[in-house]
Amino acid sequence: MTVHEVPTRREDVRDVLFGVEVKDPYRWLESDTDPEVTRWIDRQNELLERTLARVPGKAALEKRLGELLEIGSISLPHVKRSAKGTLRLFYTRREGKQNHPILYVRDGLDGPERVLVDPNLLGGDEHTTALDWFAPSEEGRHLAYGTSEHGTEDSVLKILDVEQGRELSDVIPQTRHASIAWLPGGQRFFYTRNPAPGSVPEGEERYHRKVYEHELGRPFALDPLVFGEGLERTEFPNVSLSPGGRYLAVTVSRGWSESLVYLKDLKQPGSTFVRISPEGKNLYSPVPLADALYVMTNEGAPRYRVFRVDPRTPARESWTEILPEHAEDVLSAFDVIGGELVVSYLHSGISRLERFDTSGKSKGPIPLPVVGASDGFSGLPDDKTVFYAFESFAVPPAVRALDLGTGKDRLWQAVKAPIRAEDFVVETAAARSKDGTQVPYSLVRKKTLNPKSGDNPTLLYGYGGFNINLLPRFSRSSYAFLERGGVYVQANARGGGELGEGWHKGGQLENKQNTFDDFIAVAEDLIRRRLTRPERLAIHGRSNGGLLVAAAVTQRPELFRAAVAGVPLTDMIRYPKFLIAKLWVPEYGSPEDPAQFRALFAYSPYHRVRDGTDYPSVLVTTAESDTRVAPLHARKFVAALQRATRSGLPVLLRTERSAGHGAGMPVSKLVQEVTDIYAFLFDALGMTVD
Repeated sequence: MTVHEVPTRREDVRDVLFGVEVKDPYRWLESDTDPEVTRWIDRQNELLERTLARVPGKAALEKRLGELLEIGSISLPHVKRSAKGTLRLFYTRREGKQNHPILYVRDGLDGPERVLVDPNLLGGDEHTTALDWFAPSEEGRHLAYGTSEHGTEDSVLKILDVEQGRELSDVIPQTRHASIAWLPGGQRFFYTRNPAPGSVPEGEERYHRKVYEHELGRPFALDPLVFGEGLERTEFPNVSLSPGGRYLAVTVSRGWSESLVYLKDLKQPGSTFVRISPEGKNLYSPVPLADALYVMTNEGAPRYRVFRVDPRTPARESWTEILPEHAEDVLSAFDVIGGELVVSYLHSGISRLERFDTSGKSKGPIPLPVVGASDGFSGLPDDKTVFYAFESFAVPPAVRALDLGTGKDRLWQAVKAPIRAEDFVVETAAARSKDGTQVPYSLVRKKTLNPKSGDNPTLLYGYGGFNINLLPRFSRSSYAFLERGGVYVQANARGGGELGEGWHKGGQLENKQNTFDDFIAVAEDLIRRRLTRPERLAIHGRSNGGLLVAAAVTQRPELFRAAVAGVPLTDMIRYPKFLIAKLWVPEYGSPEDPAQFRALFAYSPYHRVRDGTDYPSVLVTTAESDTRVAPLHARKFVAALQRATRSGLPVLLRTERSAGHGAGMPVSKLVQEVTDIYAFLFDALGMTVD
């Protein structure tokens, strides 16, 4: 495969920040409306198509990826109790060629299911209308849900009468990632909403989130403000309500390392919100019940612990510790169901589940079949059925139902997959990072593959940020790679939450270079163990993971043969100026702070590109409707790399015209994107499709 640089105009643009000259020759590519930028994008897409069309077997690869991506999905059900006293379950499932998951409801564990919302019937021929979220009322009579167009995630809230299957007249815009809490009776709910365009400075429409109360039938413009006055524009409130509707909890996130919890007794006339969590750089996650509030926190416990709080005396000094911090494992999720605490722990990035009584005494594990991921539960506080999900690299997603009374555990719903799990093996290992830290990673491969050949085509994936846990999940498209002798590796770099808040902070702000060092250390360990060699090693990541890949390429270009950076950040000096990126300043730091500027500029991939360097093959993907990471990052980085590289290897940009950051992308478009990615990787790593 050969490539020719798309000529890109350079301008002599430079800033001086804290005495440092910052060059920005491609700033003109930041525009989304300039016709010259549009023509440049068209030429880049043409270059991509022309280059990948030469890859042998691309059509066969697309066919196989289409088959793999037809493997469906199933969500944990939202569990409610209908007026008749039966469980009412709301869940999504996608099957076969469906572009989007369909929202279903059923009464009872095994009752007949009904379709409530089918986004596949919306959005025209491109199927770009997505179901973003949904929230049933306490009795399951009504359902609030949000849809958005073209991957923007800018939801519009609608209400469905579940019994009659008809939409009500209520429509509320600006409900991106809305948090909903229904009051008993199903006529009113608390919800979060962003401001209307024009009511705040231009560019800040996706900030200033506040909590309102809506009554069915009332124009949303008349909804009273409940919480949010005086919040900073980047503070992010979410709501939760106790069964019966007495206690309203509002959790205000300040980035990914700090939150505050406020509580209000709705039954007490004239009561106001009381902050019950102390100030400080800690996280608090509440579960309000009728007589108690359970709070998971990393306060004084980097691996998290759980407290019980009496809502009548909620001051911090009155909290009672129920689950202390575990000596080794990270408490990643919990719920109170059937009078018990059900808890998900992470052991070196691998899930394990355990039951406890409400005093914190263990009632034993919930066994999982193999090394895998299970990080959430659903159920009711007064019902003994617990739903939990499980999946692994070689095990497709399934939802199981556990009866806490009898201990019987059964499969509730599962995804069928034409894959023989027994043909693959999952292994775990650790690499020594630059500062001596042991970095865990997992890999999956065919059992018949020689792990010491030193020549296996290998794809290393990473994320490492925002306290997000990168778990051993089922990756449909990766089987096109695994089936043909590839090895898929997942690195748990610092910045993620797999080993607790200390692991997160170890890759945050001025420590962000640790994330890149960890990822590079895993790559070096794979080579040291003779699993692969640089000429057969590729890397992949998306969003913050795209930043990770871009940083690795500019810091250690000789270590990789190919790199795929999906929807990446690359200009870390100007990133807060665009879309919702001010929300990420607590994670990355501010270019307006001298110390944080120096750390950002030291690794900012766009600014680290060096002329005359032998860069690997690079594919950067982005989308015009991305409302999280601005496409300008991808454009500027590709322009710089195309001019600088002297390796003769391709540097390509793929811009999707009718999609966003990835959420809600129809399967038909996803097939096209992953076909381009794997065609690029197969060609770079010398793999054959047939």
